[in-house]
Amino acid sequence: MSAAVIVFPGSNCDRDCKVAVERSTGEQVQMVWHAETELPKGLDLIVLPGGFSYGDYLRCGAMAAQAPIMQAVKKAADDGVAVLGICNGFQVLCEAGMLPGALLRNAGLKYVCKPISLTVANGQTRFTSGYQGQREVVMTQGNGDGNYFADAETLARLEGQGQVVFRYVDNPNGSVADIAGIQNERGNVLGMMPHPDRAFEAELGSADGATLFQSIYAAA
Repeated sequence: MSAAVIVFPGSNCDRDCKVAVERSTGEQVQMVWHAETELPKGLDLIVLPGGFSYGDYLRCGAMAAQAPIMQAVKKAADDGVAVLGICNGFQVLCEAGMLPGALLRNAGLKYVCKPISLTVANGQTRFTSGYQGQREVVMTQGNGDGNYFADAETLARLEGQGQVVFRYVDNPNGSVADIAGIQNERGNVLGMMPHPDRAFEAELGSADGATLFQSIYAAA
């Protein structure tokens, strides 16, 4: 599998993602600076990492969505390449129009950072096929703007088309319908708030995140 992590000014989980993918799959990951206009050839996975891209000015992910490299990311997604946005990366995908909805301030107006239990709402995606019937997984939450919101019509479409991929067992931020992660209609773009890159080895408290990366590897 050929993978790349996009690095924005303010990203702080870019190298976490690189290490997580490499240790989970045994493949090397390339780092791509936000000012580039082209991606490496032959990619199977593009990761938009967590952090505070561009200092979260305007809105979380709003400026990163306009970065030069994002046109290439959109083109790759249109061509069927898997794109994974984690935390701030999820915000970027929504701001870029690659996923529906928006991420708002946490309902409690506090930063949430802790291990979090999730249900696998759709285990038949290219991101979750490796869970093989495992209904609950543990990853790590770390955000202040993780409250997913979408209007009723959009929610009905997400539910009806199996686009809700992960849900919170105990909702930490007020996300509508307990949504923790969604995919696009085509099934090759996933945005999620919890961090699989912080839960890919047992020593980190959970290795469930590794299965997500391995699922993508198997589908490549």
